[in-house]
Amino acid sequence: MLDCVFTLRKTTEERRFKEEECRKRRRPETLGEQETRTQANQEARNGVVATQRVFLYPQSPKVSSIVSKRYRTAYHFQPLKNWINDPNGPMYYNGIYHQFYQYNPNGSIWGNIVWGHSVSTDLINWIRLEPAIERTTPSDMNGCWTVSATILTGDQPMIIYTGADTEKRQVQNIVLPKNLSDPYLREWTKPKNNPLIQPVGPGLNSGQFRDPTTGWIGPDGLWRIAVGAELNGYSAALLYKSKDFMQWTRVDHPLHSSNASTMWECPDFFAVLPGKNNGLDLSAAIPNGAKHVLKMSLDYCDKYMIGVYDLKRDTFVPDTILDDRRLWSRIDYGNYYASKSFFDSKKGRRIIWGWTNETDSTSDDVAKGWAGIHAIPRTIWLDSDGKQLLQWPVEEVELLRTNGVSHQGIKLKKGDLFEINGTDTLQADVEIDFELAAIDAADPFDPSWLLDTEKHCREADASVNGGLGPFGLVLLASDNMEEHTTVHFRVYKSEQKYMVLLCSDLTRSSLRPELYTPAHGGFFEHDLEKEKKISLRTLIDRSAVESFGAGGRVCITGRVYPVALVDGGTHMYAFNNGSSTVKVSQLKAWSMRKAQVNVKMG
Repeated sequence: MLDCVFTLRKTTEERRFKEEECRKRRRPETLGEQETRTQANQEARNGVVATQRVFLYPQSPKVSSIVSKRYRTAYHFQPLKNWINDPNGPMYYNGIYHQFYQYNPNGSIWGNIVWGHSVSTDLINWIRLEPAIERTTPSDMNGCWTVSATILTGDQPMIIYTGADTEKRQVQNIVLPKNLSDPYLREWTKPKNNPLIQPVGPGLNSGQFRDPTTGWIGPDGLWRIAVGAELNGYSAALLYKSKDFMQWTRVDHPLHSSNASTMWECPDFFAVLPGKNNGLDLSAAIPNGAKHVLKMSLDYCDKYMIGVYDLKRDTFVPDTILDDRRLWSRIDYGNYYASKSFFDSKKGRRIIWGWTNETDSTSDDVAKGWAGIHAIPRTIWLDSDGKQLLQWPVEEVELLRTNGVSHQGIKLKKGDLFEINGTDTLQADVEIDFELAAIDAADPFDPSWLLDTEKHCREADASVNGGLGPFGLVLLASDNMEEHTTVHFRVYKSEQKYMVLLCSDLTRSSLRPELYTPAHGGFFEHDLEKEKKISLRTLIDRSAVESFGAGGRVCITGRVYPVALVDGGTHMYAFNNGSSTVKVSQLKAWSMRKAQVNVKMG
């Protein structure tokens, strides 16, 4: 199962999808195979709670073509056409945000990868530039892949990236801006001494050696980077030192390694302060009390460890070491991969970007002429307890809000729906606070659920009554509920604490065949005795749904392709299907304007 990846996996020879095999092994039951569950379907009128059985699953015999511009997002980052994957080398330089990305200029499937390049002043509206780097030298002739940007002393940006050389070895190269007076840094040059780092040394797999991190300065004044690698059959973040960012020496031990996996893609290493949502610049002095985060991409998701950077030993030491990597913390519990963070010196925050792939078929992507988007950039910081990262959409996305509606004090009994009218259900930003009165009604928690939250979300879907939950949102619902996506909570009681599950259930999101429609989910601890509210924020952008539970403790990104989005209107509801009544103490929703994404300069 772990090698079955619906996101991009980079193998020794190439980085291709195993899409059809994965979908056969991972796709949930088809709609026709599922038990039809129906009950009287009563309209939820504007401002009035109506009791309604939410979940209705008949199979539709015909659906419209997936080739529709209505599935393209309105305010997420994506090119005008063709394939996109990993975000690369994000940085803020001289008043401009730069986003590089893996891009196929020739089609909507992976291949012929170059660096796309776009610039912005607000992280939401983007100007498209010409590709920054293409495969032109022996050290990147067979691949021009993931990169990281570092601003050196003297305000000099440098980008280090992975190339595949003429022998198909993975090597690390560098590029420099050709003209620093150009505010958009449109042209980049490759020094003649590339590659700077080659896959040499005992136990190092030359085909699994990629994705260098942003640089940081150690206590000895030397620059450091880490490179993801397979070392002696295990995963490692190899450590390298340099005085000038040009001549690199491998340290005799990795920054960190693990025998729980064989390769870490897209490692990221950064510092955070507990309870402080301001970011830290790794090239500056790190204050006392700071923690460090090591993020890696594996098992079709992005995982992370929190710990300390031991300056004497030059190693990362996790606070907790878990042998079973299924229990490692995740950046996002949905369709989110190859994320990259950077320090935003403009606002003193750390921002993280991730890639979310299409979950239709390759033939669908070819027919559409485009594939892949980037999730909304998020501010990322460490919770006050020092145990968990929190994430929240950058504040700039709120500039797109319009036509807001607000409701308070809505009581939702078992089976109740409250329709949210007055906003664009296809492009919306929804914030909702659920107030829980009877927390003793929570069902008992089974720790084994942590090993496969997707399975638990499928089995305990929104149609299954619980003591406290499910409650949440029904999104992109067709008139008769044939199609709908649910984002909902369940509350459980363990021996000493409450565990809350956030699910983003896509299994009934579309009547289209041959889609990957999982039920994503993630658990988090919540002190309900102290704070009897749970918040949910969800960004809906046509085929993209991003949800943030309890202030960003759990984040889930999903892709959906409802037929109703093309053929008719959709609905949005707050709902409760648990035995205990929940109160919506506050509900705010806005329509979202279309952003100017990758418009041509001039």
